[in-house]
Amino acid sequence: MGKEIYTKIIASGSFIPEVLVKNDDFLSRQFYDSKDRKVIDKPNREIIDKFHEITNIGERRVVTSQQVTSDLGALAGLDALESGGIDPDSLDFIIVGHNYGDMHEGSNNSLLIPNVAARVKQKMNIVKPSMIAFDVIAGCPGWVQAMIVANALIKSGIHKRGLVVGADVNTRASDPYDRDCMIFGDGAGAVVVEGIESDVPVGILSQAERTDAVESAEFLTMGPSLNPDADQDKRYLRMLGHKVYVYALQYVPGVAKEAIDKAGLALSDINKVLIHQANEKMDEAICQRLMRLYKVKGDTTSIMPMTISKLGNTSSATIPTMFDMIKKKKMPNHEIKSGDNIIFTSVGAGMTINAIVYREP
Repeated sequence: MGKEIYTKIIASGSFIPEVLVKNDDFLSRQFYDSKDRKVIDKPNREIIDKFHEITNIGERRVVTSQQVTSDLGALAGLDALESGGIDPDSLDFIIVGHNYGDMHEGSNNSLLIPNVAARVKQKMNIVKPSMIAFDVIAGCPGWVQAMIVANALIKSGIHKRGLVVGADVNTRASDPYDRDCMIFGDGAGAVVVEGIESDVPVGILSQAERTDAVESAEFLTMGPSLNPDADQDKRYLRMLGHKVYVYALQYVPGVAKEAIDKAGLALSDINKVLIHQANEKMDEAICQRLMRLYKVKGDTTSIMPMTISKLGNTSSATIPTMFDMIKKKKMPNHEIKSGDNIIFTSVGAGMTINAIVYREP
């Protein structure tokens, strides 16, 4: 067997905002129903307790008034470079997976020119003109999709090394009058990837993807506030939660299995499942359904790390942040060792699902 080019992660970093928002901070919030746009006739304590029961989200981190997505992405990128002792000028590309661009405090405008990756490069003070910088917008699967693109660039021989960032400021894109706003947090994660020649498979082993847009594109969209008295020109994230839940349970296990099968592995070979954190019960159900596809049973606790209770849904930032936390031993009872096989998998707007099988060098 001849040597092939594989994409491996050589460093990781993350940035978790310092501002802490707990569930009780929503007790004075006025929530409106998504169907009739009227104030929900239930005590907020009841709404919040039910929300926690379903999602297991107890708190989340949010940006300061001065921070935007590219700030978080740059800080995560700098953390990755520092962690790996990597010269920024050795990078050939920067790819940022995100959803909303830079949104400033008090504004709902998404600033996409220049793109977020260019802003990240600017804020990291990297001058090198030949280092390309571009964005991947693919809903919550943005970082995984950016990794798939980076892998293609490296395996083709076009580029050797790059920075792949997942960053989102979800709290400015969510409607403050929608109880779903409690799901979201802000953050960023980043990895440095590099091509290596190896005669044994290592790094990214396989990928699987699907997008269902004909009947499912409207499950996650942008729409006006549920409060009819609020500015109706502003657009916020609108989610058909039950339909997203059903879709995820129906299709994510199959995409994950496809990636595992392409890698020539069995579920018993997988050491960690790093899945997008949107709803703890949903993630557990997805992992259990994946097990059923292989006709096995077991507990998901050791194989599937969870950050949602403390960080909420950080969209494109979720998986790279979790990976960095495990690598830096910030998640008790979880570690990634040389030779471990890991799945990165996510589902989100599109509707889009993707999965990567990665073998730790």
